Amino acid sequence: MTVLVLALVAGAVIGLALGALGGGGSVLAVPALIYLLGFTPAAATTASLIIVTATSATALYAHTRDGNVAWKTGALFAAAGIVPAYLAGAAAGRLPEAVLTAAFAVIAALAALRMLRPSASDPPDRIRPGRAAGAGAGLGAVTGFLGVGGGFLAVPALVSVLGLAMRRAVGTSLLVITVNSLAALTARTGTGGGLHWEIIGPFTGAAILGAWDGKRLATKISGTTLQRIFAGVLLAVAAFMLGDVIV
Repeated sequence: MTVLVLALVAGAVIGLALGALGGGGSVLAVPALIYLLGFTPAAATTASLIIVTATSATALYAHTRDGNVAWKTGALFAAAGIVPAYLAGAAAGRLPEAVLTAAFAVIAALAALRMLRPSASDPPDRIRPGRAAGAGAGLGAVTGFLGVGGGFLAVPALVSVLGLAMRRAVGTSLLVITVNSLAALTARTGTGGGLHWEIIGPFTGAAILGAWDGKRLATKISGTTLQRIFAGVLLAVAAFMLGDVIV
């Protein structure tokens, strides 16, 4: 299988994740770029932010049309993460790649376990500015530190911490992903040597198309099923990457 075909297939899968689940794209993009397409870890994290920013912005538009974005909560959540994402992104290059990979795996696993817990009893869409700002700042720091869009943490936080219904959390997380990814990408400008645009371009195009299909898929699957799929993907990726560090 050629590199171009691999890029198209991986991009389509990541787009489906972003469109249907509101996250998971970067979790899948970074390993795909490293293990399938031969990117260095530094280039892979930067390239994944480019891909996820473009894809999440496209998916956000689709979810906005259906009214699945809580703009007030999402804007506060995203704004709180901008500065932490930028600062953490600038600092991440000073740490060993193995440490970042292990931290990535642990956080992904914790997020998955949280998604498997019963939903909070709080009513959906109840806005708590203090909790939204705190969770948003923490998410922004993780986004910048690990070089991921952060949707795999945004959805659990929006559901469990802020009480959004699952479908609304998926749409709102795309706003948070877009903003945080842009901030982290700005901090990484000039640090992504080895970017192969002939791969990134088709990868991004396939991801954008996949996001539209993922959004349609989300309308046919219950929120509980989406949560379980989301958690399963996170646990599998976490186990794979942690195993790679240990071995």
